Amino acid sequence: MAKNTGDDYRRGAVTGRTQFQHENGDWQKRDERNGQFMERKSTEGPFKGVAKEPDGRDTKNS
Repeated sequence: MAKNTGDDYRRGAVTGRTQFQHENGDWQKRDERNGQFMERKSTEGPFKGVAKEPDGRDTKNS
């Protein structure tokens, strides 16, 4: 399980989630297991510790 350290970085990877970038530059998370859209980030840069799509590390969507 990923944990925030409080020092502006995360120890470990976030599993079961990926992220992609919209055309307008916002990043959004997606649940890998059911494809449901999650949080959308409007500030600059991607989410920390979340794999970018396509991923391939975790199980396929089912």
